[in-house]
Amino acid sequence: MRILHTSDWHLGRSFHRAGMLGAQAEFIGHLVTTVRERDVDAVVVSGDVYDRAVPPLAAVELFDDALHRLAGLGVPTVMISGNHDSARRLGVGAGLMGRAGIHLRTEPSACGTPVVLPDGHGDVAFYGLPYLEPALVRDEFAVEKAGHEAVLTAAMDRVRADLATRSPGTRSVVLAHAFVTGGEPSDSERDITVGGVAAVPAGVFDGVDYVALGHLHGCQTLTERVRYSGSPLAYSFSEAGHRKTMWLVDLAADGTVTAERVDCPVPRALARIRGTLEELLADPGLTRHEEAWVEATLTDPVRPADPMARLTGRFPHTLSLVFDPARAAGGPEVSYARRLAGRDDRQIAEDFVTHVRGTGPDAHERAVLRDAFDAVRADDAVREPAR
Repeated sequence: MRILHTSDWHLGRSFHRAGMLGAQAEFIGHLVTTVRERDVDAVVVSGDVYDRAVPPLAAVELFDDALHRLAGLGVPTVMISGNHDSARRLGVGAGLMGRAGIHLRTEPSACGTPVVLPDGHGDVAFYGLPYLEPALVRDEFAVEKAGHEAVLTAAMDRVRADLATRSPGTRSVVLAHAFVTGGEPSDSERDITVGGVAAVPAGVFDGVDYVALGHLHGCQTLTERVRYSGSPLAYSFSEAGHRKTMWLVDLAADGTVTAERVDCPVPRALARIRGTLEELLADPGLTRHEEAWVEATLTDPVRPADPMARLTGRFPHTLSLVFDPARAAGGPEVSYARRLAGRDDRQIAEDFVTHVRGTGPDAHERAVLRDAFDAVRADDAVREPAR
């Protein structure tokens, strides 16, 4: 069976102030063409179809167009909800869509109920594990500790239990939206840390033939059977070095996996440039970036006048301007923004306690802060669809 694995469309998202709907529509067209021209038997979309729980109408219309075009090809599609999606909204009409070959899996309780698709060698069971917010699904999976590893392990236990009842030779594919150990994140994924832990080990998914992951935006191979497709478009300058692709996966009769990367259309190249304003305006080596989306980091010791206007004179698609003044050794400390870069909310809160009190939080206080942030995020997940 030939499977096209994609994820993290984030329909409705913009790139800084640049609208991405046209590029997203181009990607959908490319996906449909790939399905048709490469004889794809099934499409899997591993979450974050939309960028937010209540997407703009134009994004919903594009999603609707994608479903109609895929259904029109007669190629089954299996989709799960991600942490950016409203599972309940995305799952509306799932029963009717299933009759057209579009299988939406958004209910945690259905993790062990596969979409079974046959080929010339037997059945392939597709299990959809939507994003599982631990605090919201701990009762469903009867786990003592609400953490990503615990709930995913419980969900996979249901998958393995169901698979054990299937006829010998049944192959299996799992769709999951999670941060798996060994994956490389970027700046554009929403933090899903729970209890101080975001990642789960790849061994959680043992026992199935292929795991189609979503959430991280870089295309990655964790093992031959566990892969991220990554997002089809770049959504932050941290993805400037990414090659945006989908996985074309061939699942042999014995469950052997071979995979090929299929490149996605690039609406505009990304470039991160750094130097003083005068250096950036004069450097001939930067000519190749003049039509790119640009993030410029200025190192001038004193902020120059009208930097954005001057930069856009040479780089008209400059979207981000960062100031990082060069400082002499022994000079003032780096900016507050730079000190916060790469730190999550909990770490920032702990640093604040240290700054105010002179000593960092103890183990009990760290646990209180961790639980507070987990509770806020869980509450936000409940409230967001109602906004």
